[in-house]
Formats: sequence, C-alpha cells, structure tokens
Amino acid sequence: MSSIFASFEKRVIVEIDGGQHNEYEARERDEERTAWLKERGYQVLRFWNNEVLMNMEGVLEGIRQALE
Repeated sequence: MSSIFASFEKRVIVEIDGGQHNEYEARERDEERTAWLKERGYQVLRFWNNEVLMNMEGVLEGIRQALE
C-alpha cells in the first residue's frame, strides 16, 4: 500500500511506498502512472517506508527542494 500526498498548486506528488512496490508488476504500474503524471506537468517524488522512518530529515529536505 502507498500513501500519496499532492500539492496541486505546486504540481508535486509525494508517494510513500511499501516493499510490495519493488515487485516487477508494481514497478511497471508505478512507472506508467509517473509518466502519465509527468505528461500533465506533475513532479513525482517517491520514498520508501523505511526511508521515511530512518531518514525523515532527508525526505523532508527532498520535498522542500521540490516545492521551491
């Protein structure tokens, strides 16, 4: 399962993924969705659950930079 957050004003989408997104079919779907969103002007940021838990500061910095 993923958690998804979006800023329509900044056209940024943040997706936090669990390990199931590392499976082939899930990666394919994610890549297709990302391409679709990019075609519509969105920037997609993806982080793994463990990345959020172990490096929250780094994740927040990545989001901050995308919003500038």
